[in-house]
Amino acid sequence: MKTDLLKIAIRQKAIFIPNEWIVNKSTSEINETTSVLMANCARLGFSFSENLLHTINGISPKSKLEIFETLKEVTGVNKNWTPLVKQWDIPTGESVIDHVITFFANIFQAKKGTTLPCGHLIPDNTFPIEKYNGCPFCGTPFTFGELEYQPIGNKLKMLELWRETDLKKYLLDLLESPVALDATQVESLKVLVATFDVEKNAKIGIKETMMILIDALVNENKLAVAGDLFKTPNDILRYMWYKHTGFLQIIEPKVIAARKAKNTRGFRSTSLAETTEKLRQTNELKLKFTRAECRKYATWLNNLDMDIAKQCEIMHPKRGIWIRVIRALRLAEFAKRKGFGNLAELLDLFYNKKYEVWSGKVQRYKLKSDTENTFKLLKQRPGLFARSLFSTMLWFGKDISIQQFREVMDQVPARLIFSLNMYSEIYFDKDSQRSVKPLGGVSKKIPANKMLNLYSNKELISMQTMIQDLSLDLILKNFEKVDNPNQTIYIDEGLNNIPIAIGDRSETLQDLPGALMGTRFPVEGNTVRLFLQWGEGLPAQHLDMDLSCKVAYEDKTEFCSYSQLVIPGCKHSGDIQKIPHQVGTAEYIDIDLKELANRHAEYVSFTCNAYTRGELSPNLVVGWMNSKSPIKITKKGVAYDPSAVQHQVRIKKSITKGMVFGILDIAQREVIWLEMNFGGQVVQNMNSIDVKTLLKKLDAKFKIGTLLELKAEVQGLEIVEDASYADEIYDMDWALNTADVSKLFLS
Repeated sequence: MKTDLLKIAIRQKAIFIPNEWIVNKSTSEINETTSVLMANCARLGFSFSENLLHTINGISPKSKLEIFETLKEVTGVNKNWTPLVKQWDIPTGESVIDHVITFFANIFQAKKGTTLPCGHLIPDNTFPIEKYNGCPFCGTPFTFGELEYQPIGNKLKMLELWRETDLKKYLLDLLESPVALDATQVESLKVLVATFDVEKNAKIGIKETMMILIDALVNENKLAVAGDLFKTPNDILRYMWYKHTGFLQIIEPKVIAARKAKNTRGFRSTSLAETTEKLRQTNELKLKFTRAECRKYATWLNNLDMDIAKQCEIMHPKRGIWIRVIRALRLAEFAKRKGFGNLAELLDLFYNKKYEVWSGKVQRYKLKSDTENTFKLLKQRPGLFARSLFSTMLWFGKDISIQQFREVMDQVPARLIFSLNMYSEIYFDKDSQRSVKPLGGVSKKIPANKMLNLYSNKELISMQTMIQDLSLDLILKNFEKVDNPNQTIYIDEGLNNIPIAIGDRSETLQDLPGALMGTRFPVEGNTVRLFLQWGEGLPAQHLDMDLSCKVAYEDKTEFCSYSQLVIPGCKHSGDIQKIPHQVGTAEYIDIDLKELANRHAEYVSFTCNAYTRGELSPNLVVGWMNSKSPIKITKKGVAYDPSAVQHQVRIKKSITKGMVFGILDIAQREVIWLEMNFGGQVVQNMNSIDVKTLLKKLDAKFKIGTLLELKAEVQGLEIVEDASYADEIYDMDWALNTADVSKLFLS
């Protein structure tokens, strides 16, 4: 458990030191084991703050070793980083003809050539096999090189000291976050709620976070306490579905099965394979419960305080799933038992549809253009009113819609108001396309609302302005109601490029210090090196993951991938199709900014794909390196340097076939971190318009720095350039705790 807590702290650029680790009082003289630890951590790209250094100086060598081993684990230096080609920065000269000749040589069992351990014969005068670590024909690696991680003058990541109070504060920040947590935060929260007791007065921000807390209580057999946290039937359904699928959102079974089936599509797949996979997934998603589990869920449903007709209305949008759940949980049987009267009434009303659906009534009045009754209903559900505000403005007019919405705006979560402001410019544009991601799906672009054509551009701009005024009023009210005794504030310039996290649900884990989608990383040198590592802990098998990039020019695009290892400005380390036993394997791409700039390239998209059937492999790690100094490549082609890693993510549980994980802006010399899923087993399946639409969506979001400047103006704080003179400090390290950032602006 200590290792898990260490990992959580490292994600926040800190090292957690438990009280029991401290065995000696801190002294000014640094002992030998501390010096050795510092030197080794520098090789990994980390340094210690003065406070952390003196605290570590007082812990035992065993604890220091645990810190070092944890840092080695999160940086991945124990993984196999050997690519297919030795010194792959020098092209091998292989061609399609080499593959064709080798194919026929093996079909007709030619005798002239070299037979490799995989069984393939490589004919003479084809592949230069002395340049490979494996088979150039089937992509099976044979030899592995040791990782030579030596510091090359990169800027080290400073780690601060965290104690138990810091972890507890972080736990509270996660619980109270008013926006959905990303996968990394969810993983951290699971560990923290299992380690520390949650304060009784903790305010849980959203329902998805509540599910993790409920699960911790259930694991401790505190079923009654967990049951008190459920407010609606769909809360119970969400928890049950989370336990069944691992997803905190209620994704329809048919969506999961269809997505998994589509992931089997490929150049060598058949419709039979896709149908078989869909049937297999459908069977896996069947609900099966023990008697004890049935009784647990039946009791929770029976004990809900909500009006039963209201419960039925909430269950209605998920009626198909609920019917399956009712049967699987044998709720009809429990409803006949003594003490389950509420459950019996619920099932009676639900099955016989003895309830009215609010959304149906709204739609009926809307189609009749009944303004009075439509707004009367909308004001009963302020949150849903906010979500339909744009379309309502187009249907009934902007003035009356905004006037009616302002009457209930105080009851709407701040994150929804912020979202309205961020997306208004895109929505009220006749020529724009919006980027959306359906539950369980991939990013898609949708056309503009046809109702926009009824309005002039001037009227649409007016609608945008009215939405922006709503957001501004909310921000001002939130800042004005705070009695702030401070006088000065420090705002890091980098925060002007970081969007506030609303609506972005990252599905990947960030084991190193994390970043928000849309964060821009400056490129210091002339080379950006992409890396992909997968297969660690798995048996030897055909598991082909591909690292690729797409270079966009004004009038054309070029791809660097397994099919084209060298293009102007990009070099690939070779296509590995089969992983070795347990140790995993790696691929790289070097991107030469100087050459691409000379060729007037605009940007480069970084992608990874699952070429084999299925989705991206669990524990797959992908990211990029950046360094002022040239990053070395060993004789065996190993090109990973943990101290040069700028950002990386890890796949844990995914139904994703392909993912864009970064965009390199050549002119600005910046890498934009984003996560966009797409279907298809090769980089060519990625739609550039989808990427541009997502970038536009991220760019439309409020920037943290802008909001802090507004806070300073409203609260009368003087902005200072030196953090040491500031009463309030907002730097890049503070922004890592996205839950704390969200609480500041959205609570």
